[in-house]
Amino acid sequence: MRLSKYLFPTLKEVPSDAVVISHILMLRAGMIRKLSAGIYNYLPLALKTIKKIENIIREEMNEAGALELLMPAVQPSELWIETGRWGYYGPELLRFKDRKNGDYCLGPTHEEVITHIVRNEISSYKELPKNLYQIQTKFRDEIRPRFGLMRGREFIMKDAYSFDIDVENAKKSYEIMNKAYRRIFDRCGLKYKAVEAGTGAIGGTLSHEFQVLASNGEDEILSCSSCNYAANIEKTECTNPDIETDKKPDEGLPSPEKVETPLKTTIEEVSEYLKIGQDKLIKTLIYTCDKNPIAILLRGDHELAEAKLIALIKCDELVPADEKTILKVTGGPVGFSGPTTLKEDIPIYADYAVANVEDGVVGGNEKDLHIKHIWPGRDITKKIIYADLREALVGESCPRCKKGKYEKYRGIEVGQIFYLGKKYSEKMDAYVLDNNGKKRIIVMGCYGIGVTRTMAASIEQNHDENGIIWPFTIAPYHVIICPVGKDEAVKETAENIYNTLCDKDVEVLLDDRNERPGVMFKDADLIGIPIRVTVGKKGLDQGKIEVKLRREKETKLIHSDEVIDYIEDIITWETTL
Repeated sequence: MRLSKYLFPTLKEVPSDAVVISHILMLRAGMIRKLSAGIYNYLPLALKTIKKIENIIREEMNEAGALELLMPAVQPSELWIETGRWGYYGPELLRFKDRKNGDYCLGPTHEEVITHIVRNEISSYKELPKNLYQIQTKFRDEIRPRFGLMRGREFIMKDAYSFDIDVENAKKSYEIMNKAYRRIFDRCGLKYKAVEAGTGAIGGTLSHEFQVLASNGEDEILSCSSCNYAANIEKTECTNPDIETDKKPDEGLPSPEKVETPLKTTIEEVSEYLKIGQDKLIKTLIYTCDKNPIAILLRGDHELAEAKLIALIKCDELVPADEKTILKVTGGPVGFSGPTTLKEDIPIYADYAVANVEDGVVGGNEKDLHIKHIWPGRDITKKIIYADLREALVGESCPRCKKGKYEKYRGIEVGQIFYLGKKYSEKMDAYVLDNNGKKRIIVMGCYGIGVTRTMAASIEQNHDENGIIWPFTIAPYHVIICPVGKDEAVKETAENIYNTLCDKDVEVLLDDRNERPGVMFKDADLIGIPIRVTVGKKGLDQGKIEVKLRREKETKLIHSDEVIDYIEDIITWETTL
């Protein structure tokens, strides 16, 4: 492709609305242009990389036995009502009515649609297992789209769904996808970690995220320094102390005492005012679980891991309670909730660490009031369900191997796999007949990869001060040829190299624009083409041509008769896995 005929409107200045490096560089390199908040046009360079990522995904999914199909982006509400998600899926679900007043949505995911297909088309256990996938545009109406393609509203995604006769076979399908995903991200040239994760709105009981390691990633990951255990911080297991949840403190200890804490509503404020450590405070969080209030107790210096709580109580919708609900449940305003005098009999869940708090402080369920000298075993008389509910901390011991300590990384989630079980198939009555003619509800899994997010994550991981450094396998082109000067021999040699590489099916750009060498080199670095070939008169007089790899600083002089073979050898080496 000749650059004089191409469309890549590069920018010299950093766009004012771009913060993360992938957004900045994709705008500067002329890869994307914003159409609306969180919605982008993909220009030719971006689309080339997108298609390469799609092809890697497609090859590995096909190799793993999956079958490609394509489902509509528009989905009727009836299917979502069957699973109950129409009611509890939040405003991220873009809903609209057609001219006949029917309710529809733009699909953020396709569990309902694919289950509808399978229940209508598969009836016998002999037709299982099945794994069906698509690569398609999705839409999620994010409240604050940001970071370019990292948190957009419209995006390209691969979603796959497996269907099996029982749990044992469903988990085999899950493991097949686990291995396929590792091959996909290996081939994309990414440094990543597969980490245990929560299941969120998709549901299910088992999930792994594939996190591309990047300094400004949105997700926090904890990984053991000794074993292979790694998890999203919301899922990371804690090493919990041995506790006796019904242990009573010794006699003669001070009784609970109310203490005024005027306008002190945060852990930090109460801790400083009472001159005690935050680990002596027991904070009470009021949430609604599927619209029913619950209380959660945590030590003051710990944070709730919502994914752990959702997994424990098997809740579809978990959100912090509003001020009205808190007042009704506790009798007091926000900031003063406590477990000892709740107005309503609601479930109370506590992290294990709460049981070991001695001489603690809780909210008094009245404005400007807390209660000190609290021992949970003595003073919290309502039934408490103890569990691992907090976020783990850097430096804590790993509970898996009991040798290593947790280290922190930041990551960008590019893929996630879920074991769904019967969450959707049971509600939608998707079943097959087994070898005895009995009805068996199908067991499912689902598996997603953000295609456009993978492109952005690759840039976050592969760049320098001059621009993008594409891995060979997903680079839009492998070679860019820059003829320097107006000498006819230079132009002729550049044309010959270009035509020869094209004949050999090498993806190559020829910078035939009337630009200065500095401009050509800056643009080549900005768009990240892995190999730059520079043809100049001085080099030709010596029978040499400059070849430079984008990721290296050194330029090599290659004999003009050998340059084609040299380039082909590099590409073969870099793209063969």
